[in-house]
Amino acid sequence: MNEEKAEVKKQIVFLGTPAIVVPVLERLLIENPFYQVIAVVSQPPTRATRGNSLTLSPVQACAEAAGLLVLTPENAKAPDFIAQLAELSPDVCVTAAYGQVLSEEFLALPKHGTLNIHPSLLPLYRGAAPVQRALEDGVSETGVTVARTVRAMDAGPIVAQLRYRVDQSIKAPELLSLLFKLGAEELVRILPDYFSGRCEIYEQEHARATKAKKLSVEESLLRPDENTATALHNRVRGFAGWPGTRLLLSNVSESFEVKVITTRVSPKIRAANREIVLQGDALEMVCGDGSVLEILELQAPGKRAMMARDFWNGMKTKNLRWV
Repeated sequence: MNEEKAEVKKQIVFLGTPAIVVPVLERLLIENPFYQVIAVVSQPPTRATRGNSLTLSPVQACAEAAGLLVLTPENAKAPDFIAQLAELSPDVCVTAAYGQVLSEEFLALPKHGTLNIHPSLLPLYRGAAPVQRALEDGVSETGVTVARTVRAMDAGPIVAQLRYRVDQSIKAPELLSLLFKLGAEELVRILPDYFSGRCEIYEQEHARATKAKKLSVEESLLRPDENTATALHNRVRGFAGWPGTRLLLSNVSESFEVKVITTRVSPKIRAANREIVLQGDALEMVCGDGSVLEILELQAPGKRAMMARDFWNGMKTKNLRWV
């Protein structure tokens, strides 16, 4: 009696770089009957400022620990890299925060195309900083999308999408991590149907598309005279991690800059003024419209991050104002 021939697993090449997407690779590496990761592509190792040591990307380090083939092209459009990928003959490529633009030659190689995990509800927030810009905008809902990759940025057909209710205190690194984990689970769930052609794939509503441009250090300075407490709170959340948010303060004889780490919006409304005072566990700052932002955690130059009360108690003079 002949045994039924086992179906050959589909071959996946994963492309990713930062630590935030290591869980995506780890989820794909869990043994299953449908597919296997045969190689990983990541950004090249970085050279230390001092010495000659190289630092692997978190994804490369994870892949090498798992015994996978790792490719780290300087340029993902280079002919030699495209030739290496062609030799691997993947059924599908999966990308998550890889960091390079893929060429038409690359996209033509995988038999089932390339799938990207993007942490937004596409077509909203296409671009480099979808979670950060969504938090800056104060959205109450976001999500994660698995979409086919096309030459236009984040504009490919949608394969799967999950919605997520946003807590108004969550910060970008935490939300980004959560969405990539949800995206990885959804990708694994739909892959069998995707390979068999049973997935409902649909075009994005391109007319609704919005952009999520890369963050800049210049945007990180908080301006209480120009923004409401809610707008400043949302920027602190969205810019957490990098580049962070800064506030210029003065204290009688000097001006100095602090890094603002954690805030909340007070229900109070006060007459506009520049004085900052300690109330309970927070430094209260009145914005130009009278709304009040409570600073809960901050970091002074050359100091560790500390709670607001500890910062206040360490000040020699309590005459603190925002500039």
